[in-house]
Amino acid sequence: MKSFLQVFREFFILGLTSFGGPTAHVAFFRERFVGDRKWLTESEFADLLALCQFLPGPASSQLGLSIGWRKAGWGGAFAAWLAFTIPSAILMVLFGIGLTTFGGGLDPEAGWLRGLQIAVVVVIAGAVVSMWTSLCPDRRRKLIALVVAAVILATASAWMQLVVIALGAVSGLVFLKKETDSRGLSEAPDPLKSASIPGIACLIAFFALLLTLPFAVKLVPGSAALETFSAMYRSGSLVFGGGHVVLPLLSREVVDTAWVRGEEFLAGYGVAQAVPGPLFTFAAYLGSLIEGPGGAWGMAAVALVGIFLPAWLLVLGVMPFWHRIVAQPSARAALAGANAAVVGLLGAALYEPVWIGSVRSTEDVVFLIGVAAVLLVLKIPAWAVVIAAGVAGWMVL
Repeated sequence: MKSFLQVFREFFILGLTSFGGPTAHVAFFRERFVGDRKWLTESEFADLLALCQFLPGPASSQLGLSIGWRKAGWGGAFAAWLAFTIPSAILMVLFGIGLTTFGGGLDPEAGWLRGLQIAVVVVIAGAVVSMWTSLCPDRRRKLIALVVAAVILATASAWMQLVVIALGAVSGLVFLKKETDSRGLSEAPDPLKSASIPGIACLIAFFALLLTLPFAVKLVPGSAALETFSAMYRSGSLVFGGGHVVLPLLSREVVDTAWVRGEEFLAGYGVAQAVPGPLFTFAAYLGSLIEGPGGAWGMAAVALVGIFLPAWLLVLGVMPFWHRIVAQPSARAALAGANAAVVGLLGAALYEPVWIGSVRSTEDVVFLIGVAAVLLVLKIPAWAVVIAAGVAGWMVL
């Protein structure tokens, strides 16, 4: 119990103070758990980080629950996730409740909302540029990304996103084996050799839910909770390459189905940049806007669990086996292809719904250039830029 409370306390502090997104979260974790608390060695930390970067899902949250597991077992993993996630989840749900309480929703032309939406354009553009540089270093991966972007823009099916990621992985297997290697992987011993049977059970549960939830939704029509859980679980299962990739996945699930209006979606995503903790708590905000059992808080909990559950199952499922998996050239090549496809997916989302839904006039373009200068040139933290953009939009747009 003492270890559980210790893990909860440490991650709760981080959940209140970790601004800056997944990259910053990793730095905070290393400083606290390698430098200050000495819970992990550099080699052990690198080992866990490599695993979380290899798997789909929110890397910083997966790293946190992995550290919690190492410190206090299954209870520690849950304590780490809960403490790191709850502060931002509560803030996001309160924002969602505020939107539906005051004025019956959003005025699409409100200046503060337009400011937030334009800030989202810049944040996503920065993510696309960064991922293009790091995940598409050669001509073959650049070509995969561009083809995927074109396919996504030409189609309207949510399942096409899964198809293009799978095709990206196949393309990696065929074309990228020579471009990938195992450099940078830790040689630390497997921390979960004794967890093979629970690991297999977690992997079976992951794939079983991914395949059966859509059929369950058809068997139980009209269940808002089940439909929301299924949509969030599917989105959380397909996020390769960073938290921003969840944007197009969730947009297809909740905006295209008219559960949430486009302006509400982009406003919430903007606010998600301005709160500490994991970006995936955006799902809690979306859940709070969907009518269902338990009201805003009940649906927020359904959405939050749905989007994070794949991360749980994958990390705890793959940990006992991952050194053997990642040592295979074919696995690294497939991952490289899938990541290149993800860059194309996010690039398509930058155009639609982000650019189309946010930039509608010359005035908006001028405002966007100002936000870009502050964020990308002056390097002001994204959370501060988003807040300032909302205030500036209220004043001038």
